[in-house]
Amino acid sequence: MMTQEELLQRFIPFDGLRYSTDAFIDYRIPGCAPKKNFALIGPGVSQNPNQPVSLREKHGFQVGGVSMPAGTINPPHMHFTAEVFICTKGRWQMHWGFDPDTHTAEVGEGDIFTVPTWIYRGFQSLGPQDAFMFTALGRDDTGGILWGPWTLDAAREQGVHLTEDYRIIDEQLGQQWTDSDKRLQPMSIQDIAALRKWTPAAMGRRAVRFADLDWSSEALLDSCLPSCGAQLAPVIGLGMSQDRNHLAPVMNAHGFSIEWLLLPPGAGVSRHHLVDKQVLVVYRGEVEIMAEGTDAPALFQAKGSIEGWDSYAMPAHVWRSYRNNTSNEAVMLVMTPGDHCKRIVWSDEVVQAAAEANRAIDANGFVAPKNFVDRSQR
Repeated sequence: MMTQEELLQRFIPFDGLRYSTDAFIDYRIPGCAPKKNFALIGPGVSQNPNQPVSLREKHGFQVGGVSMPAGTINPPHMHFTAEVFICTKGRWQMHWGFDPDTHTAEVGEGDIFTVPTWIYRGFQSLGPQDAFMFTALGRDDTGGILWGPWTLDAAREQGVHLTEDYRIIDEQLGQQWTDSDKRLQPMSIQDIAALRKWTPAAMGRRAVRFADLDWSSEALLDSCLPSCGAQLAPVIGLGMSQDRNHLAPVMNAHGFSIEWLLLPPGAGVSRHHLVDKQVLVVYRGEVEIMAEGTDAPALFQAKGSIEGWDSYAMPAHVWRSYRNNTSNEAVMLVMTPGDHCKRIVWSDEVVQAAAEANRAIDANGFVAPKNFVDRSQR
């Protein structure tokens, strides 16, 4: 368990984030800069040892972010674990394939795009101003990043090289090769051609549009209670929804789940905890987050707007609650590690109040009429 001070230190306000403009080998490639790379949770895959990181603690997945002016490109690269892009500002064109044709898809604010492992991908900011995306990478060890041969060639033309142990050598900074340095060898064109081909139709099913979300008011046990009324919309994997008819549009294993949580004006989520850690990102509105420490509760306001999105790294086993005390709707992104169904533990007070409203959790972990749940125990 953590103290109030320790819990408060896990709050990551957007206006306090630091970034790197030379996190990867593409920073001198024409058209690829300027680009701001952020590392919020976990070390990420930055090739710059000086990359600022908000919280290095392992969570089972890693959260970063990228901001790029209109027209800027992030060139082809590959990951060995899941990579999910969460667009919060502007529009983006996502690229994949490169063998040799490039396929594209556009995403806008609130859209989430998940890219399969073992395919090359890139993206371009469509603006109109600096666009922003959060990124989530599966696992504590992602296996790093593998740049396409085209990217390594373009960087080499600018005097920037990547060694076999993933160090950047920049000739424009006066850095030189030593006898022990070996140049990173990329995949061959034949290797790339052997990778799975993803059609635009197949990739289109991996773009979860905010406008198409499936919101459920039966996803939480306390949703029927006064001053509660939160709704959930699943995006990826098995999350914490307690609606037995609620399935995410993307169900393959990512190593983490993603859901949207909507709080109407004056609504909240009652006291509960999980055995899993969680990362919360406020997308729109203002959410009062309470986490109980061993000495006192940690209470703070997390905000989300077109200018920035506050995050919080919620520890496992900590009692918490959320409330929207404003007259505007609040929306929060919830990311939870693991491919299992996450089980919420509600406080005794919530269970009793729900029972009085004829709501209970059945043997499979879903909200159901209490009279039927009780009858099955006879």
